[in-house]
Amino acid sequence: MELLDKLNILADAAKYDAACTSSGLDRSGRPGTIGSTMMAGCCHSFSADGRCVTLLKVLQTNFCVYDCQYCVNRRSNDVPRAAFTPEELCELTIGFYRRNYIEGLFLSSAVIQSPDYTTELMIKTLRILREVHRFGGYIHAKAIPGADPLLTRRLGLLADRLSVNIELPSSPSLALLAPDKKKEAILTPMAQIRDGITQSKQELAVYRHAPRFAPAGQSTQMIVGATPESDKHILTLTQALYDRYQLKRVFYSAYMPVSPLVPVAEDYKPPLLREHRLYQADWLLRYYHFRAEEILDEDQPDLDPRMDPKCCWALRHLEFFPVEVNRADYESLLRVPGLGVRSARRILRARRVGPLNFEGLKRLGVVLKRAQYFLTCSGRMMQGLRVSEDGLLRHLVSLEAPALAAPMPEQLSLFDSAV
Repeated sequence: MELLDKLNILADAAKYDAACTSSGLDRSGRPGTIGSTMMAGCCHSFSADGRCVTLLKVLQTNFCVYDCQYCVNRRSNDVPRAAFTPEELCELTIGFYRRNYIEGLFLSSAVIQSPDYTTELMIKTLRILREVHRFGGYIHAKAIPGADPLLTRRLGLLADRLSVNIELPSSPSLALLAPDKKKEAILTPMAQIRDGITQSKQELAVYRHAPRFAPAGQSTQMIVGATPESDKHILTLTQALYDRYQLKRVFYSAYMPVSPLVPVAEDYKPPLLREHRLYQADWLLRYYHFRAEEILDEDQPDLDPRMDPKCCWALRHLEFFPVEVNRADYESLLRVPGLGVRSARRILRARRVGPLNFEGLKRLGVVLKRAQYFLTCSGRMMQGLRVSEDGLLRHLVSLEAPALAAPMPEQLSLFDSAV
């Protein structure tokens, strides 16, 4: 098979794998090497200077011994099959890099023969890139569950980031749709990668030339919509993964109906909006000091598709508001809809000089489209702002989905005591 034909097959087979959106580390180019890594985005993302930075996202092979019902590469699926030799994949990567097509490699693989054999193929590919071609660019590799821990360690010493796909949000779903895979086989390499990263940091603190193990950390991916788990279940699992395994990212992939073995309704559409809301909730977990149990509970197990999770939380906890801009701590400011990490830090710096008002917030670049309803400056809300609770709900919905918002009712004060 021609190399271009292999590339077409194996790049298409990799399209359902979520790639990391940032490299997570800085590594400048060195004499005698090719490539470098930057903290800027990596997979069809834009860097601070406006460049589009991309990865070659491809499988080592799509021959697979597993028959996961949700996967296009499953053993029983009649699709064209191909496999790169390590030399072929290295030739492609270096050739594309020199033509400025890519700045790194995202390497995954179906399981051919066994997890150990597949991992050995990936290790050989990365070893040729790193040691023969002296490639210093970014590499993200998928660790294969069930592989020997020594092989996973060798893979982590060659890659910048490792990931192990958790695939589905619960053990029953995994047993139903991927009977060849076990929860323990997935979590074991996650724990190994976590421990390897911790050990590597300790060694680097003593000897700065010690080998670096997965310096950009690890991530995982789960499929959303193929099984009936609620958003609460998914976010609780996500919280546990961050707490126990120190993951950098959890990626959510809306299920695409690639297999008739997974029953879906005739009018099924991939839950892309649900995926988007889960990413927003995930952001709250990682950067806004929220916990999964705060975002969703038994009474509300799923995210509201009409507005972002932070607005939903605020409307359920109006007793927390309004927040006084000139006295609130950092965590309280982060709870205000419309205020991000950067805006909260700007407010903390600016108010050291003097008290802030709404005009001052605008000059700082704070977007008040949502935040104005939840803030006071020196005990006062924005002049002329009066809205009822129902009106506020409709207004927040209208900011994201105008068609879902009914006409605003007669406006009343939501925070009478603050006006």
